[in-house]
Amino acid sequence: MDLSVQTGVAQADGAQVLLSRSYASKSEETVLLLLQVYAEERQARAFAEECENVIRHALLDTEGDAWNRLDGTLKELNGLVKGLLLARTMDEVHAIVAVVEKDGGLHVSHAGRGEAYLVRRGAATQITEYTRGKPLSAFVHISSGALEAQDSVALATQRLLRAFTPAQLAQLTFQRGEEALRDIITRLEAEEEPAALAIVASGSPVKTAEVIAPRQEYSRGRPLPSRRSRPAAWRFGQAGRRIPLAVPTLLRKAGSSLKRAGARAAPVVARWAKTGIGKLSRTSTHVQTLREKASVFMADLKHPQRKRRAHVLLLAGALAAFLVIFLVVKLSITSQRSKTRAELSTLVDRINEEIKTADNRRIAGDTDAANDILQRADAWAKQVMDNESGLFRVQALDLLDRIRSKKEELNNITRLSPRVLVNLAAKNSDVSAQGMVGIADGEFVVFDREQWYHVLLNGVDDPRPLTEDGFIIDGAAFPRYKGQAFLTTGNAVLELQGSQPVSMKTEDLSGWVTGKDMETYLRYLYILGVDNNIMKYERLNNRYGAAVQYNVSGDLTGALDMTIDSSIYVLREGGAIVKMLRGEAKPFTISHAPDGTFKTATKIVKMPESNFYFLDPEKRRISVTSDGGANGDSTYLRQYVLEGDQVGKLQDLYVDPDEAHLYVLDEKRIYVIDLLK
Repeated sequence: MDLSVQTGVAQADGAQVLLSRSYASKSEETVLLLLQVYAEERQARAFAEECENVIRHALLDTEGDAWNRLDGTLKELNGLVKGLLLARTMDEVHAIVAVVEKDGGLHVSHAGRGEAYLVRRGAATQITEYTRGKPLSAFVHISSGALEAQDSVALATQRLLRAFTPAQLAQLTFQRGEEALRDIITRLEAEEEPAALAIVASGSPVKTAEVIAPRQEYSRGRPLPSRRSRPAAWRFGQAGRRIPLAVPTLLRKAGSSLKRAGARAAPVVARWAKTGIGKLSRTSTHVQTLREKASVFMADLKHPQRKRRAHVLLLAGALAAFLVIFLVVKLSITSQRSKTRAELSTLVDRINEEIKTADNRRIAGDTDAANDILQRADAWAKQVMDNESGLFRVQALDLLDRIRSKKEELNNITRLSPRVLVNLAAKNSDVSAQGMVGIADGEFVVFDREQWYHVLLNGVDDPRPLTEDGFIIDGAAFPRYKGQAFLTTGNAVLELQGSQPVSMKTEDLSGWVTGKDMETYLRYLYILGVDNNIMKYERLNNRYGAAVQYNVSGDLTGALDMTIDSSIYVLREGGAIVKMLRGEAKPFTISHAPDGTFKTATKIVKMPESNFYFLDPEKRRISVTSDGGANGDSTYLRQYVLEGDQVGKLQDLYVDPDEAHLYVLDEKRIYVIDLLK
């Protein structure tokens, strides 16, 4: 297929480096590389040269199917981009890589805000993936298809639809031919939109043209133009206006011939003057006529006999003006609605394709990519729902349901109505439970602000007071001493010994630390202080030793809750988890979790050598992750979402040692969930 290729750049400032290249491969293919790099000039040049080396060795000098070679090339480019972004030597990159086969097959991929548009039979269609929000600086998709005769493809590292409508872009590339790229560059520079550009047109002999930048040079700031591509070079005059460099020379040449042309020009000037005077005379006559008619009309309005006719004419004129305005507005609204319908229809089709792509990624085992694709599809579906036109809302609702089902299937989310184990309101209708201490499977001590309740299986005892001086903050089981410890306001610690509350003392001269959470491990009591430090107390015969600062290097800012399993794990606001061993911070990560899984979690629970359980009262869910081991590499496993009108605000949770049952407490009830194995 005959092709015409044009490349160029539109530069609005000097904050980036632009590169626009075209190459020919061993398989007689045309390869295009467009780059827009935000980095220091030296780093950007080095990155561009490395990209060209990758294109040359992985795409141009190799053999095989074009799509497979392009896929391998994009993987190498992604590795290069990721390394530079992690090293923070580059802020962001927008790029296009395209391959046009000799039979007309087109393969194109983009990174960042790069986009490609196909113009076919006078209509422009975007053929690359559109991403809302901050674009991903990586090549993710490859769009493939066959070019037909008279097709054109516009490639850019920025979104052209911010400066052109689809109809304008189609008309420009379809009718203007080789002038199209120059017009696009002019418009983008006027809008101060920098971009690397290329236009591929089919149906003409193969040729390559550089519209702005020479092929072997980078563009930093405004590039020097090529004399072969413009009729005249350009520069800025003293007044800031852009004028051709050839104009001064032309003026000097023209000055010497003005005298010779003066005699011949005199008759022509006379005819022009006469014609102009005649036109001015006719214009004055028309104005005078209009003035006379206006005067007559105003006189008719005041005349007793003729004013009715004048009023009728005035009313008819007002009605005609109203009808004209109404028709114009109606046509404008209809046109805008048709345009909106077309855009929303395209968006709905794109959402369907995204759902299919997410399914393929899930089957391939790439759950992170599938989650990202579904998140993007969800945002697009909500965009359709929020559109003021109200079009495609039924389809959008159906798509949102499908996306939610796919997300739950992908992320192993189980929705259930939990079974009620015991109702505390049967003993106290005003109860407002705030925590529970697990003793064994099915046996608990539940506490509110002042009282505690003993629960065994589906029975609950009458409430008994725990403290008369202050309120209960938190409680924890102390299996080594067959009791439970409670932290109260007023800097006090109580223990339940034989169902009797006993006030405990500490050898620390400053008394107990003010805390917000407590846990026990072996013979030690740990209190998470309001100052985000952890104090460690040793349990002696009938008292506790002096406080010892546990934390050495962990950042506990915004700490909410903690759990202990030889190491201490602290949950912070926003879902961050800090692991500490002997006071030193250790690495800890959770992989393959959906975005925002732990953002609003408030409780963290872990039994020895078992999974982690996170309580999220806002979303009424419990998230489960694996143990993580000594390396701290935990993996997301599943979620339980509690449904039902009776489920109140979730307060606490407990998992039995065998991980057979999960117990969840709200303000009045304890629920039990059979765990999946």
